[in-house]
Amino acid sequence: MERDQVKEYVYACIAAFQFLTRIPIPVEVPFDKKTLQRSVIFFPVVGVVLGVIISGVAALLAFAAPPMIAAVLTLLLWVFLTGGLHLDGLMDTADGVLSGRGREQILDIMKDSRVGSYGVLAACFILLIKFAGLYYLFEQHAEQQLGIAWLLLAIGAASMWSRWWMVISISSWKPAREGGLGQLFNGIKLQYVSVATAISLFIYLMALMVYVVVISGNLYYVWLSLLIPICSAIVGWLIAKWLKRKLGGLTGDTYGAMNEIVEALNVILVVIFIYSIL
Repeated sequence: MERDQVKEYVYACIAAFQFLTRIPIPVEVPFDKKTLQRSVIFFPVVGVVLGVIISGVAALLAFAAPPMIAAVLTLLLWVFLTGGLHLDGLMDTADGVLSGRGREQILDIMKDSRVGSYGVLAACFILLIKFAGLYYLFEQHAEQQLGIAWLLLAIGAASMWSRWWMVISISSWKPAREGGLGQLFNGIKLQYVSVATAISLFIYLMALMVYVVVISGNLYYVWLSLLIPICSAIVGWLIAKWLKRKLGGLTGDTYGAMNEIVEALNVILVVIFIYSIL
């Protein structure tokens, strides 16, 4: 790979972090279509870094704070590190698709910066689901019914696989309108999707191998770890198909909405699995 190509991929990686997070990286990169399309390779990496930061703080809080406070602070950090970007997309999407209007009116509503009742309800519901899941995990750890690794799995897997699904949805469905954010990512190369998927699987399998082989040998962890990406893909696909039928395609707001929903799904999936075996 030539030096200029390496530089372009470094810019793409930085662009992914600057676009999806509020982690300060004081480097100016071009936010053009070519850079943004290439940046999808690093979406799962962004998810991993977010997962490491959030789960690391959560692990400290699990030993230093009561379960409810720990859950609130973890969720606050989760939202803060993304700048509420995906929550904003969820609210705009909910306001539009739940309005009962036609396609063009839905898209106009989603472009409106004001938030309606459906958007507020959707954000509250998603945050409540995440809080409830985190609180249960913190509580079980405090009662010594649960190891800290389950909490780390819920946060880390949710952060990575939700952003992997964003890559799949960007590549699989056309933009719903011209000139929107989704248009900037339109036409990403299949090789970018393949690399993003390979990165996700590699990191996930390495983490799973370290935990199962080196630390615990707990086979329940293996089964749950297999369910998470499968359920992320199934639920993400169902939501994307429904949005495609409503909008004729997807938008930047819908990518954020699906990220939030898949994240919440993964947290609850871990909780339900644990509840069933305890």
